[in-house]
Amino acid sequence: MSPQQVGARRRTVAEACRVLANAGLAEDILGHVSVRTGADRLLVRCRSPREEGLLFTSPDDVREVDLDGAGDLDDWTAPNELPIHAELMRARPDVDAVVHCHPPSALVAGLEDVPLRPVFGAYNIPALRMALDGVPVWPRSVLVRSRDLGEQMVEAMGAAQVLVLRGHGVTTVGAGEHAVEQAVVRALNLDALARVSVALQAAGGRAPDLPPEDLAELPDLGSGFNDLFVWRHHLARLRHAGLQLADDA
Repeated sequence: MSPQQVGARRRTVAEACRVLANAGLAEDILGHVSVRTGADRLLVRCRSPREEGLLFTSPDDVREVDLDGAGDLDDWTAPNELPIHAELMRARPDVDAVVHCHPPSALVAGLEDVPLRPVFGAYNIPALRMALDGVPVWPRSVLVRSRDLGEQMVEAMGAAQVLVLRGHGVTTVGAGEHAVEQAVVRALNLDALARVSVALQAAGGRAPDLPPEDLAELPDLGSGFNDLFVWRHHLARLRHAGLQLADDA
């Protein structure tokens, strides 16, 4: 990977952190995003002595390390929960990007065992598909700071693209050229599914699952629509709020 490619990916990871924070999925200094740069290397959002939180992430905060956390970090430190990223990339060659964040909706859904059911349709088709596929839940509310715990999390996730960590947060993955964008939008969609599910449970939970005839009218609109359009919208929201990266101004 060329230095220009690494620089572009570092910038995308920084934007991803800002998008998640601006959308309320990553509060203050918690959460991180990574993207693979090789078989055993990744760019990951690290923490500096001047840490100000994910909403103010810069490309300088995104550092390249190996799967064990070794790299040219200068004054930055890799996340304590690097094993979330490293063990997924070690175990699943299909994973090119990982998001870990703490949406309050998913936290409540996990703690209260709120079922994430396929009750809505065109409101959010990708979130509906998540519900149809089933969202796995890892029951441990721990800091994933060891390889063993990372492996346990990976086992609980299986081949899924999203995972709820009970009492903790969520992990989502992406693949391909726009892996970071895809992983971020999956986190946003999982948050939407959890928000509706928690509200529905509070209202009595009487809505039925979507009937087959409605499911048949809900096509996959493709990654360009489902991922990239949503990603660009959230970058526009950053610009509107004056939170874009400096050279975007």
